[in-house]
Amino acid sequence: MSAPPAPPLLLASRSPQRRAILEQLAIPFEAVVPQYDEELSGADPVAEVERHAQGKARSVAGIAGDRPVLGVDTEVVLDGRVYGKPGDEGEAEAMLDELSGQTHEVVSGLCLLTPAWEELRHAVTRVSFRALTPRELGLYVVSEEWRERAGGYAIQGLGAALVERIDGDYLNVVGLPTALLVELLAERFPGVYGFG
Repeated sequence: MSAPPAPPLLLASRSPQRRAILEQLAIPFEAVVPQYDEELSGADPVAEVERHAQGKARSVAGIAGDRPVLGVDTEVVLDGRVYGKPGDEGEAEAMLDELSGQTHEVVSGLCLLTPAWEELRHAVTRVSFRALTPRELGLYVVSEEWRERAGGYAIQGLGAALVERIDGDYLNVVGLPTALLVELLAERFPGVYGFG
């Protein structure tokens, strides 16, 4: 007798990267755009990403029924400063120039909730950039890969060439703290999603 299919997670995100990672892991899901406004408060980056992940998840919980809801927020942090999504080419180039030759943190908050409980956690991955030349910066900015990316880069694309070293969950840098999600699914739904 086979086990019943796992209920699809309701992913509160518009991120194609998060969708691709869930597909890669064969975790069933449905994506819905969260009704949540991400305002930076200047608070501690961990508290900030957890608050945003929770806000996204809670914003769609009303339509989830009994399905688990997943909310995620990711930011790039260097020396306590949060680098959000650049608004234009100049801002993208300035961000990348500041990250050049430095080690920054990619901090993600993850909220998994059902009508009965809510889990709120975070993950941190350290990313070291090579020292980038003005030409490299210019070529990357012209690629427009920086658009809609925290910190102005995509490690899974051309941005991989900017990186010298990574310490932690690579997929967290892509946009979903996967090791943390798998751990939570194994704890809360042993065997249901293929983990635990």
